[in-house]
Amino acid sequence: MSAVATRTHAATVTPPPVVLRTPRRSPWGWLRGVAITIVALIFSLPIVWMIAAALKTNVQVMDPSVGLFFSPTLENFRNILADGEIARSMGNSLIVGVVSTVLSAVIAVPAAWAVGRFSMQRTGSIVLVARIVPAVSLLVPWYYLFAQIGLVGTYTVLILSHMFVSVPLILWIMIGFFEGLPVELEEAARTDGLTAFGAFWRIALPLAAPGTATASVLAFIFSWNNFMFALILADEDTKTMPVTLFNFISYASTDWGGLMAAAALMTVPVVLAAVFGQKYLVAGLTAGATKG
Repeated sequence: MSAVATRTHAATVTPPPVVLRTPRRSPWGWLRGVAITIVALIFSLPIVWMIAAALKTNVQVMDPSVGLFFSPTLENFRNILADGEIARSMGNSLIVGVVSTVLSAVIAVPAAWAVGRFSMQRTGSIVLVARIVPAVSLLVPWYYLFAQIGLVGTYTVLILSHMFVSVPLILWIMIGFFEGLPVELEEAARTDGLTAFGAFWRIALPLAAPGTATASVLAFIFSWNNFMFALILADEDTKTMPVTLFNFISYASTDWGGLMAAAALMTVPVVLAAVFGQKYLVAGLTAGATKG
């Protein structure tokens, strides 16, 4: 056989088909998936019940025979939004939550960088003590102090009281985050002529964005859900959503439909914050897991 024929025969030979085999899932993998599904369903049941109750009448809410199959109504939402109290309370909660979170981050993030970079262990211990002390134990001194200077019933007293919890929370989270960042990057920046604060501002702070977002979202959730501070220190014009929800409960009866509708509206900002900040939340919560 000539060389040309040999090359022609080789060119016409087709390679065997490649069979792609899907990896077989182990029984432990299936068991883990089933367990995750069951846990997710259990934790989602209160939310499902809340939304369903918000779309029912009070008679249907109190009737055990009415499950998830009913004619939904928006009457509860119309009733709670009619007088504008819910909208005003949500606005108050947003003002207090956003301002207290931003101010806490402005104070706590640079402080956390300083503690983490300069090994200020005593300061870290003080922060831990501030996290351990229950803030509710300070309500009586706070009320007396702020009443003497005429701040009870204002946004200022609510923001300051929430910052007492938010600053140590953000500081404690960010200390570990900054300790996990490579110090060589900041040393290189300082070699190029930056000051210590310049290295923090241009190098450490952008790298710490996921941790800052995580700590800020957690601080905002605390502020949004806080009930005791607003109950004691706010008035009718500055009360937040948790206090307004408490008004649906009376000695004689409870407006379950209105309460669930208001609770459903209250969860919307937190859900939106978690959805839009999911990327940063996941990165921040997993930061430091591979440290070393």
